Amino acid sequence: MRRLAGLLVVPLLLLTAACGEEKGSASDSVSASAASKDGFPAITAGAKFGEKPTLAKGTGKPPKELKTRVVSAGDGATLKNGDAIQVNYLGQSWDSDKPFDNSFDRKQPFDLTLGAGMVIQGWDKGLVGQKVGSRVQLVIPPDLGYGAAGQGDIKPNATLVFVVDVLKATQIPASAKGTEVAQDNIDLPKVGTNTDGKAPKVTIPTKSDPPSKLVSNYILESKGDVVKDTDSVVVNYVGLLWKDGKTFDSTYAAGKTQTFPLAQVTLKGLKNGLVGKKIGSRVLLVIPPDQGFGDKAQQSIPAKSTLVFAVDLLAKM
Repeated sequence: MRRLAGLLVVPLLLLTAACGEEKGSASDSVSASAASKDGFPAITAGAKFGEKPTLAKGTGKPPKELKTRVVSAGDGATLKNGDAIQVNYLGQSWDSDKPFDNSFDRKQPFDLTLGAGMVIQGWDKGLVGQKVGSRVQLVIPPDLGYGAAGQGDIKPNATLVFVVDVLKATQIPASAKGTEVAQDNIDLPKVGTNTDGKAPKVTIPTKSDPPSKLVSNYILESKGDVVKDTDSVVVNYVGLLWKDGKTFDSTYAAGKTQTFPLAQVTLKGLKNGLVGKKIGSRVLLVIPPDQGFGDKAQQSIPAKSTLVFAVDLLAKM
């Protein structure tokens, strides 16, 4: 899944997982004024939810286990694994007072599915149980961060500090649902209509040439909201090559959904094919090379490939 996602969407710093331990308990919550005394670098400016924070360096030895504190508590839904969430964040290393990344300057919140391994484990563990509308501070040891390898400007074995504003959360259904739409065109792939959360079967016609224009057809049509090009959508999908029917990518095989901020999707046919469709639906996309990867091969995708996707539009952020 990440292989294709890296081709479709601008990579983000947090798309890395490590291994580790359990998160801290609610007793880790402390007042902002005492933060620097309890294992949390002080927020020296921008302490309110929605403001870009400024963090001091950590003092003393960094903690060896994950620590969380609620800077300000929201009154929204409680986050749980499997939720699609949207956050703003700022991150820096324990021994630095300069951030290595933040979404506030980009003015583009970050979307992820909690507990799906899309981010470092310190995030997955530390954000479960928090509420929408909360500002949370995380201190993440190396084994729940980027470990001995480091990442970009992050040194090996670095302890990380994040301030995270939880903006939204959406429960994700297991499958698209809706009214079955007739699949009458014998020259197009046929897509299964199962709603059990498993990958639908996709059968590509062996005696037909691929279409030269983008195909975007409902397989199951729901009554959900219409997708706009500014939305982030949570999807399950399977992608195949028209030429031989081989699957080159599947969120079902990876066991987790994918979130696409459509403004950042670089695969033209995928973006164009999903915009205007309804959340909760299953969609067949047939993407010709000029709206796919063109004459450049991409890993297991040969040059000038026609791509076939069955996409379940599960939610939008």
